[in-house]
Amino acid sequence: MTQIRLYGCVQDSIVDGPGLRYSVFVQGCTHACPGCHNPESQPHSGGEVREVAEVLADIRKNPLVHSVTLSGGEPFQQAEACAELASALKAEGYDIWTYTGYLYEDLLAHGDEHARKLLENTDVLVDGPFVEDLRSLDIKWRGSSNQRLIDVPASLASESTCLLED
Repeated sequence: MTQIRLYGCVQDSIVDGPGLRYSVFVQGCTHACPGCHNPESQPHSGGEVREVAEVLADIRKNPLVHSVTLSGGEPFQQAEACAELASALKAEGYDIWTYTGYLYEDLLAHGDEHARKLLENTDVLVDGPFVEDLRSLDIKWRGSSNQRLIDVPASLASESTCLLED
């Protein structure tokens, strides 16, 4: 069974994407962005280790939630576990948003099979590092203006980056 190291989960978030969402915050991030909103999630040794199946069961318990956000920490630094989670949820019709400090194009270029699987099961990717000097409260779903909302299915289909309007 695949394990995932979690910083925590929020069972009924309204700030990590549109609608009522279940937010999964993974533990561990090497980006160490100054001004990070979850600096306690950065050490890879922190948090709590759980089975992906346990997290899935917890998400499924709430019949009102049909959207899940993967954030962190850095989901792509636990790409295998996050891909397994996203794949199972996507197969059940959940909407998946993933936040990452990496750029979409770099994730594709890296060629990691687990990162690719996570992307293939993500509806919207919020990419790019948080930049404190570009912090803005006037943009939806992002912390700084350099971060993008990417329509992943459209981007993969067209082989070009397709941005969502916010």
